Amino acid sequence: MTSARLLARQIRYANLSFWRNPTSAFFTFAFPLMFLVIFTSLLGTGKVQLPGRTVSLSTYYVAAMATYGVVSACFSNLGMTLTFHRDAGILKRLRGTPLSRATYLASRIIHAIAVAIALVAVTALLGRTAYHATLPTGASLGQFAAMLVVGALTFSALAFAISGAIPNAEAAPAVINATIMPLLFLSGIFIPLGTNAPAWILWVARVFPVRHFVVGMQSAFLGTAFHWSDVGIVALWGVGGFLVARRAFRWDPPR
Repeated sequence: MTSARLLARQIRYANLSFWRNPTSAFFTFAFPLMFLVIFTSLLGTGKVQLPGRTVSLSTYYVAAMATYGVVSACFSNLGMTLTFHRDAGILKRLRGTPLSRATYLASRIIHAIAVAIALVAVTALLGRTAYHATLPTGASLGQFAAMLVVGALTFSALAFAISGAIPNAEAAPAVINATIMPLLFLSGIFIPLGTNAPAWILWVARVFPVRHFVVGMQSAFLGTAFHWSDVGIVALWGVGGFLVARRAFRWDPPR
């Protein structure tokens, strides 16, 4: 069987296993939408001052929750899935099959990206229908797509990297949430970072990829400036995550 067919079959398996766990699949899609409804219900009538533009908080949270959906699918969910499969011995057994490591890893990344794109589409549709959010078109759509793909690849690579630092499946939710949740707050996903945000928070946030990903994703929805440097910084984090994953990723459960 060719590598392409093996990859296609493994992607199909990853998709089936995802949807055959309806509770996990439901909450993967429900959390961004739930947060969008909650935040817009509480704060949607307000405004936030961004560099060069004032936008309503309801529109702001459409972009923020679309971004959160990508991070959740490609970092949180993928990192936990890899850890659970490692501890269950699934990864170890895969090494004895014709499926190569690269094919397995690629299938997981492609599936995570597909889920992330679906989450962004559903969030954008709800935002357009319920909150009259502007959707990316024209040149902004191309920029948005570039940031979306680069961000999804980067957070997938970081998921592989951090899975090597998680000692066991029981610790996976704690380690992953402790890693990503502070960055979500510092990067303006849950609490908007306007022009009056403390300088030290913006400085710390710019060190990590989440803030640059947020800014790049927001530009298409909010009409703020788009900078290819944000795409480049996110991509550099992806390269770093890939290099760390090559050394840290483990196929065998801990002894």
